[in-house]
Amino acid sequence: MDQATRHSLKESRTHGDEQHPFGTYWLRYGAGEHVIDCHWHDEAEFFYCLQGETLFQVDTDYFVVRAGEAVFVDGGDIHAAHAHGDDGCSFFSLVFNTSLLASANYDAVQEKLVLPLVERQATFPRHIKPEDPYSAGLIAHIAAIMNSCSEELPGFEGAVKGRLYLMLAELAASGKSCSRTASSRSESSKIERLKTVIQYIQQNYERQIRLSELAALIPMSEGHFSRFFKSMTRQTPMDYINSYRIRQAAELLRQPERKISAIALEVGFDNISYFIRVFRKTMNCSPSDFRKKLQIPV
Repeated sequence: MDQATRHSLKESRTHGDEQHPFGTYWLRYGAGEHVIDCHWHDEAEFFYCLQGETLFQVDTDYFVVRAGEAVFVDGGDIHAAHAHGDDGCSFFSLVFNTSLLASANYDAVQEKLVLPLVERQATFPRHIKPEDPYSAGLIAHIAAIMNSCSEELPGFEGAVKGRLYLMLAELAASGKSCSRTASSRSESSKIERLKTVIQYIQQNYERQIRLSELAALIPMSEGHFSRFFKSMTRQTPMDYINSYRIRQAAELLRQPERKISAIALEVGFDNISYFIRVFRKTMNCSPSDFRKKLQIPV
């Protein structure tokens, strides 16, 4: 997957379907490129770092993820990745609906493994590092899932599902499951406030958005809001808005019939020069060069 395929906020995309309820993605970012904006989705997700390193955020936790390590994101958790280091990074991502693991009957697997995962009572560590046999085993399963999804041999869906069951069984046997049902009231309030603001940005990014509008949603003073937003996302509100607009523009640039100036207006920029400057800063190239990389005529 190239740098344009990124989605902010609560994603509207569907990761698979009823017969194939998971999505797999390969993401690669060059040195200095922006990685993944703050967003969330209802599905759970494993990230497996293949190269380089990045500063990962899950809710209010921040940690550096290096090659050979993995991240687990519970459904509904806000998560983002920020540039870290000088070598760029690449990831494999598995996004899956926990309904993938549902059984026709309520059995011991549902009661002891699946339901605790869904209810966040017994879930995977957020940062999985190969420092002990259990964590190394989890990473080996993720790598095997990645290989199965890459090859797509007949029956690979069963391999994915089977590996997830094995991971849950090993999680239960290890005694190293994590409970995330009792997050503090203060932390939960911060996360819900941030989701409210980001959702508003997604729904209104095509027009001018004033800082006072965003602050009033929570509500906070403009100064307090700006500090709150940056502490949660490591971006200013305007930087986040512009970054989201650029993501939408990158998708529209895939359509060769669309003029760059029209795309700029459509995603909320009323000045083409400013749009090009922000695009270059965010994507490390101009809109025209971005199209050339996609081998799409300008």
